[in-house]
Amino acid sequence: MIKKKYAIIGKPLSHSLSPTLHNFWFQKYKIAANYSLIEIELNKIEDIIKKIKNKELQGINVTVPYKQAVIPFLDVVENEAKETQSVNTINLNYEGKVVGNNTDVYGFEQGFINKLNASSIEENKVLILGAGGVSPSVIYALARKRIKQIFISNRTLRKAEDIKKKFPFIEIIEWEDVDAKIENIDMIINTTSLGLKGGANFKQEFHKTKSNLVYCDVIYNPTETMMIKKFKKNKIQTHNGLEMFMYQAQKSFYLWNAIKPEINKEIEKTIMMKL
Repeated sequence: MIKKKYAIIGKPLSHSLSPTLHNFWFQKYKIAANYSLIEIELNKIEDIIKKIKNKELQGINVTVPYKQAVIPFLDVVENEAKETQSVNTINLNYEGKVVGNNTDVYGFEQGFINKLNASSIEENKVLILGAGGVSPSVIYALARKRIKQIFISNRTLRKAEDIKKKFPFIEIIEWEDVDAKIENIDMIINTTSLGLKGGANFKQEFHKTKSNLVYCDVIYNPTETMMIKKFKKNKIQTHNGLEMFMYQAQKSFYLWNAIKPEINKEIEKTIMMKL
């Protein structure tokens, strides 16, 4: 039997555990398929999309820094992907068109937002650190919960300004001013790569935070970034990106296979063994 081929594209990819997760589900649900890493340069995106068109690849996930860059090569951009202009799941539909979807919104909602106190969430002042590929999904998910005060800060100001063009209701805090303005923030969401395994860390100290601050890191490898360790030490509520990762993958798997894979202790254990 010919195996279907799936993959994730991006750069870097050494931290990604997407193959572990999807290959586990392929085996569990007896699907003849394989999922791999494809680390590429920007100029190779079109070649990858052609492989989907030619059915050499049945589907791909997209991670940093290509969630926006893939869009010009797609035939259709659907649902949350259209609203956020951020694509992380691609496949060929029954009409032979290459379709882009966004499962990050669902992953963020299931893995983080739905765990918060729903009765008071609208009143939170939320600071998003980073203006990369997942940031529009996070903003969109927060806005759907009617959170009114959303701030963004990014090392490159222009990228934060580009995000504000999509979401005019957000406010920009310059990267150098974050430490000084952090004391009024109720929730921090790190969407940058700072803290990623093998990468750089934050230079900010974040000393003047509220005692009831909630900190969320979309990074899942490592499960405890330097910032999570720091906040935990100060008894601040923290969340890593592991559940977001699993739930966004769950929706991708469903889009490809019409099967909603179970997220349980077994798959969590399998992932944790790789971290």
